[in-house]
Amino acid sequence: MDGPRLRLTGTGEGLSIRVMTVLSGADSPQKVMQAVHSFFPEANVEAMPEEPAFGSAVDELWSFDGLSMQTFLAALHEQRILDTALDFMSRNIVEDRTEFTLSRQAAVVEKVSFPIPGKEPVGGVITVQLQGSGLKEWLEAATWHNGRAQVPRTINDERSMLDDGEASTWH
Repeated sequence: MDGPRLRLTGTGEGLSIRVMTVLSGADSPQKVMQAVHSFFPEANVEAMPEEPAFGSAVDELWSFDGLSMQTFLAALHEQRILDTALDFMSRNIVEDRTEFTLSRQAAVVEKVSFPIPGKEPVGGVITVQLQGSGLKEWLEAATWHNGRAQVPRTINDERSMLDDGEASTWH
């Protein structure tokens, strides 16, 4: 298939999408929002908190529902990390629900970075929760690329990354 491919967005596709991030300590609300907007540009807060100052730390949870995955998925395709994304996004899948994190520091410069499991990266994380019937099939379709015609991939196959985030080796 050489023509343009249908790109999924999560909108109107039976998915519930929630994006969350915690602001704490000296986190700059402006920088955190910049990170969130890199992949979820329609996210909005009612009132932007003031920048933290000495003696007045930030402590807030931002949660956004019903956002589109379009910009995020486009970044996965552009950065050519679709197999890694499939593995990481499906790591915590249980039935029709999954949750994964993204590095906020990388997101500020519009790069997708999935933190090493169990490690909190400098700059915090953006947590994405997806839920919906057929989620596994949706994840496989959303991360599909032409290389899978020669080397098929599915969730939790023998080519999936290991639990610690290391690449599996295969021949």
